[in-house]
Amino acid sequence: MAGLVDELHLVVVPVLLGSGERLFEGLGTALDGWTCVEFAPSMSVTHVRLRRGSADFDTMGP
Repeated sequence: MAGLVDELHLVVVPVLLGSGERLFEGLGTALDGWTCVEFAPSMSVTHVRLRRGSADFDTMGP
């Protein structure tokens, strides 16, 4: 892999439409070296920010 992405911001909005789809299934070691630097949940949406490298936490949700 080229390693061109340094940060990933996921916005998860749960919608119940059946069995769902696993976002990270079958990636093997592709997520090794990624650290969660922000996790901000609410009743309607969850924001997750992943960064390649160490765990410098910027903010934490309630």
